[in-house]
Order: sequence, then C-alpha cells, then structure tokens
Amino acid sequence: MILNGHIKEDFDRDGFVFLKGFLSSEEAAEINGQIQRFIDEVLPQAPDTTAFYEDRDDPGSIKRLQNMAALDPYFEEFFQSERFTELAKHLLADDVVPSNPQWFNKPAKVGAVTPPHQDGFYFMLEPNEAVTLWIALDDIDEENGCMRYVRGSHRRGMRPHRASNVLGFSQGVSDYSDEDTELEVAMRARPGDVFAHHSMIIHRADANHSDRRRAALGLVFVAARAKKDEERAARYKQELYDRWEKEGKI
Repeated sequence: MILNGHIKEDFDRDGFVFLKGFLSSEEAAEINGQIQRFIDEVLPQAPDTTAFYEDRDDPGSIKRLQNMAALDPYFEEFFQSERFTELAKHLLADDVVPSNPQWFNKPAKVGAVTPPHQDGFYFMLEPNEAVTLWIALDDIDEENGCMRYVRGSHRRGMRPHRASNVLGFSQGVSDYSDEDTELEVAMRARPGDVFAHHSMIIHRADANHSDRRRAALGLVFVAARAKKDEERAARYKQELYDRWEKEGKI
C-alpha cells in the first residue's frame, strides 16, 4: 500500500484511519493459524500472565494474549516487519519503537464489553505519542462487538479513568457521556483490514452475543520522542497483577 498524505491527514484529524485490505485474506488466515499454534504449543509453558480468559475454567475462552513477540520467533519477526514499522513511522512522523503485540478476542456468546478507554492511560508516555495497528482476523461488525472510536477525542487530552471490572481492561473513562456516544464511529472489517489508532483516542466495543468470535491482532508502536515512566508503569502493572491474582482472575 502506498502511504499517501491523506492517510496521515485522516489520522491526525480523526485519531484513527481505516486501511482496507492492508493484508490479504490469505495472510489473515496464516496469522490465525499461527495464533492457534501459539495457543497449542507455546502457551502451556508460558507465564500465567500471558493469557486472560473470560472464564478461567474454560481454556477455550481466551480473551487476550500478550508478550507474544518475546515468547515466539514468528511473532517477533512479524511485529518488526518493515510494512508495519513504516506505516507507524508515517503516522507518527518519527522513528518508532515496537512495544507490544497482543491478540484480542471476543469469544462467541461470552465475549465481554470493552469499556471506553484511552490506551495512553496505560502507556504512561510523555508526550503520549503511540499508534496501535489493529489487524482484523474475522468478519467484524456490530453483532460481534466491533471497535467504536470517538472521532477526534485524541485532541482533547487525557480523560479521567477509574477501575473497571473487566479483566484485561482495568481502567475505563469515568465521565463517558452522550456527547461521546454521538461522535462514535462503528468500525466494520473483513480479515486483513487494519485500523490504526492514536494512543489518546477514546474507543470501546460492545459484548459479543453472536455465534461468531471477534478476533484481532494489535501491534503497538511508540514514537521515538515519547519517553515512558518505567518505574510508574512497572509499579502499576505489579499492583494490577497482584489484585487479579488475589481475585482469582489469573
């Protein structure tokens, strides 16, 4: 795909951009196969914090996989491929640092809501400049919990967040309003389509009550000019995992 100026303009204005067919359906199918291999072969030996489940007693209810590049050569190479890094550089107008690939899944019938949030709240960057490349791996629509972006919200600063009861999304925007809802854009997708969204944009997703799963691979790239508060981030992460372990969620 040619990275023209309109992609950057749309991203800067709206906080997200839709890249239809950025990957082929065959490439999406390969990624799905590699994720299943990861679940079958890598996950059994991986740290407990690698996978989050809708139901801890149901191995088929995985809602999120993380640290995949650190645990598996395929995802390390995939994450660092030139077409993704070049796209991230184009959108952020800077060199980028690969941060964290994650698999997001809403299992059929039981996939929970994703509360409205800003990724940047978790990232703890200054300035808060990062992009997530969200690769659709299924047919995604309103019925199985499509992504919903609040257009332009990345330009209005960090909103207050409070603790949520949703595992994997520990914080949600506490003052989400009807005004935000009116600005929402529901993002339908086919396998291989990519959404690129800024770390400061508010986004959410409904629960999946359909008989279809809704899966995507998210690749996070941080602008070289952004610096992370490593001590604060590590402390927050440890406190979060300690709480989830105490509650029996991981």
